[in-house]
Amino acid sequence: MYIQGKNVILRSKKMEDVNNDFSWRTNEELSRLDATTPINLSIGEFRRYSKQEIDFPSPSSVRLAIDTIDGKHIGNIMYYDIDIRKAETELGIMLGKEFWGKGYGQEALQLLINHIFSKTSLKRIYLHTLDWNLRAQKSFKRSGFLVKGNINRGKQVFILMEVIKENWIEVNPLNHNKDDI
Repeated sequence: MYIQGKNVILRSKKMEDVNNDFSWRTNEELSRLDATTPINLSIGEFRRYSKQEIDFPSPSSVRLAIDTIDGKHIGNIMYYDIDIRKAETELGIMLGKEFWGKGYGQEALQLLINHIFSKTSLKRIYLHTLDWNLRAQKSFKRSGFLVKGNINRGKQVFILMEVIKENWIEVNPLNHNKDDI
């Protein structure tokens, strides 16, 4: 898969991404923002795990790299728990910290949402973000997500957000021809 925007490219994952992915997945701050703990694998184990994911992708998820327009890998975006019957999927995004605040995540979100609604039969995209992660919530709102409620998981509180295809058509900043979606 390859989706090009003005400043970012969404593309299929490849083995060249492993070193960056390992660095991000072992980072305490990024893990905390993802409500997880840093992975506890060696780079070799992580490389084998990543090769399996690339060679044998799950039919219930689509994992993509985010590159700058000049080809620098800066993060990842995915949609997963794809439910064709309910026509919905969950979305997740992660950018290396040095790429925050430059509009890359916002554009990646808009490109992927547009792709999902124009190229699949899915009609609802949802996500969960930590209640204290106001930076992420602001970005998701700018991308058309609406807050639907709070969800308690263990000691953490998440904000459930969603975007519905029919609403996205009206607010989509990439949408020049609404008949295409």
